[in-house]
This record gives sequence, C-alpha cells and structure tokens, in this order.
Amino acid sequence: MNNANSLLFVPGSRPERFDKALEAGADAVIIDLEDAVSPADKDTARAALAAWLDPAHPVLVRINAAETQWFLEDLGLLANAGIAGVVLPKAERPVDIAAASHAGKGLAVLPLIESARGYEQRHVLARSPNVERLVFGTIDFQADMNMRCGEDELLPFRTELVLASRLAGIAAPVDGVCTAIDDVELLEAESLRSRRLGFGGKLCIHPRQVAVVNRCFTPTADEVAWAQRVIDADARSGGAVVAVDGKMVDRPVVLRATTILREAKARQ
Repeated sequence: MNNANSLLFVPGSRPERFDKALEAGADAVIIDLEDAVSPADKDTARAALAAWLDPAHPVLVRINAAETQWFLEDLGLLANAGIAGVVLPKAERPVDIAAASHAGKGLAVLPLIESARGYEQRHVLARSPNVERLVFGTIDFQADMNMRCGEDELLPFRTELVLASRLAGIAAPVDGVCTAIDDVELLEAESLRSRRLGFGGKLCIHPRQVAVVNRCFTPTADEVAWAQRVIDADARSGGAVVAVDGKMVDRPVVLRATTILREAKARQ
C-alpha cells in the first residue's frame, strides 16, 4: 500500500458497500470503523467486517483511537487475514503504533496526524517500527488547532510531513480529504497541489473522487516524454552534463526523470 495514490474510505457500518468500494478503481480501500460509524454501531460494524474479510482482496482498516473504549476490541480484529494495514487515528504515541502492529502480527501502520501533539511527534512516529507512511487528517487537525482557514494555511504543516517522511525513509505521505464531493475542479486543484508538495496520495470519501485523484497523481504524456528524453540524453552523454530542451541536465534532473518514469509504470 506504500505506492497507493488513491485511498477510498467506506463506512464499516455499510457492509453492502464493501464490494462496490473494491470495484471503484482505488489503489487502496479503507474500511472505516471510526468517524463513519456511530457509537451504537461500533460492535456490529466490527463483526460485519470480520465476516467479510478475505485475503483475496486485502483492505486497510481505520480502527478507533487508542483512548476510546473500542480500541482494544478493534485490535483483536487485526490478526484476521485480509487486512493489509491499519490506519491509526489521532496518532500521537509510538506505543499505540506498536500495539496496533503487534496485534496484527507485524501489520503495517499508517498513523493519522490529526492533532498538534501528533504533529509535534511526527518524526518519532515516522520512525516507529512498521510505519509505512503518514496520513494528514486535515479536518481534525484544523479543529484541534482552532484554525479558521482555507487550505493554504496548512502549507507549512504539509511540507513538514513530507520532510519527516523523507528523513525517516518511508513512503511519501497521504494528504487529507476533499469534502466537496461533486466539485471536480477543487478536487483536481487539491490533488495536483498535494503532488507538487511531494505527497504520494490523497484520501477519498466517495468513489467519484477516485478517478480524478488517480489522474492527478499519474505523470502526463508530456512529463513521460520529457523524462525519457532526459534518460536517453544522459545515457548518450555517459553521465556528463548535457542539455535537453535547452535546459541543463545533471544528476538531480536525471533522478527526477527516473522517478517520473517509475510513477508512470506503476499506474499502467
């Protein structure tokens, strides 16, 4: 799941939607036992998910936060086959990451950075064993910070999560949701910004968002053509500095071109 660009939430209380979510074209499906499920339905949702799980179609599971009454019972679910990783909400402490991973017998963990304390601990969380990538829970984060803002005010926090992930040597983080389900232009703008900042994916809350996110994180034909010209020119030059399209090509440019071609291949 560390290469997933689109990660689609589906409520754990709606098991009739599980199979449909798998068919939506998302790189990963997250069965949500937390925000999307009312307190009265927590146990029923967990049981429904346990009955549906199948190693033939592994999914991620967002469990309830460590401080809730449902955390321990959710941990008991994680040893089931068919769970590819656990999304840990309100992540703030490495001990909670360890508990989730241990319950899942070494399961990959995706900590959700949703609070000031979680953000402060970003480097520690990113370096914790079995953490695959960080996820930015933008809505909860703004609430915790008492921020009255648009998306631009989150820019410094986003770049720091990208940096923390890079320094920890884990996959690029996943950006938060776009709550405007039917606003394609807004979703596209948010997704392209996430990609420019170095994020590796974006959360989706509706199947209609998946195709847009996938497209925005896929290199364009022009990008691929440029990258191939760079690689070809570099090969011909024997590693010496060369010009492509009138611009100098050195090692950082070659590395960028290599990344573009790798991303394009991954989406084929």
